[in-house]
Amino acid sequence: MQTLVEAIRQQGVILPGGILKVDGLVNHQLLPGLTREMGERFAAGFAHLNPNKVVTIEVSGIAPALATALVLNVPLVYARKKKPITMQEPTFTAQSVSRTKGGAVDLFVSSEYLGPGDRVIVIDDFLASGGTLRALAGIIALSGAELLGLGCVVEKGFEDGRTRLADLNVPILTLANIVRMNEAEGIVVEAGH
Repeated sequence: MQTLVEAIRQQGVILPGGILKVDGLVNHQLLPGLTREMGERFAAGFAHLNPNKVVTIEVSGIAPALATALVLNVPLVYARKKKPITMQEPTFTAQSVSRTKGGAVDLFVSSEYLGPGDRVIVIDDFLASGGTLRALAGIIALSGAELLGLGCVVEKGFEDGRTRLADLNVPILTLANIVRMNEAEGIVVEAGH
C-alpha cells in the first residue's frame, strides 16, 4: 500500500530496542483516509474467505480492524488486556509478550462473542516476532472458531514473524514491510505482501 509506505517514510522513527514508532499513523493518532484505505485493502484480500468476524487486540489494532469489519459488514471482536468485571465466564485467555508494554500481557475474549461456527480473520497493527498473533490464534482455537487469515498493517520482515506463523496454514497479508531499519540507512520500507 504505497500511501502507507510513504507515510512511514515520512513519519516513522526508530527507537531503542528495535521499536518502530508510527504513532502518528496507527498507535496514537489516526488518519481517517489512510485507515479507511487499510480496511478496504484487508477486506479485498480476505473477502473471498467469507469471514463472519474480525478479531483484534485493544488498542492499536482496533482502528484498522474496525475499518475492515465495516467494509465486510461483520462484527469486530477485540481481545481485552484486562478482564472487566462485566466479562462473564467462560472466557478464552492467552498471554503475549509486548515490547512496547515491556513484558507479558494477558488477553481475554468472552465466549459470548466468539465460538464454534465463527469464521475469523485477525487484523492487527504489527507483525514482528509473531507472538501476539500466535496468542490470538490460540484464543480462536480455544473458542472453536476457525482462523481464516492474518492481516497486519506493518510487518517487520527482518524479524521472521511470518515464518514463525507458517504452521497456522493461513494466508498472511501485510500492507507495508520494513525490510531494514538502522541509524545508517533509516527505515527501508516497501509495499507489503
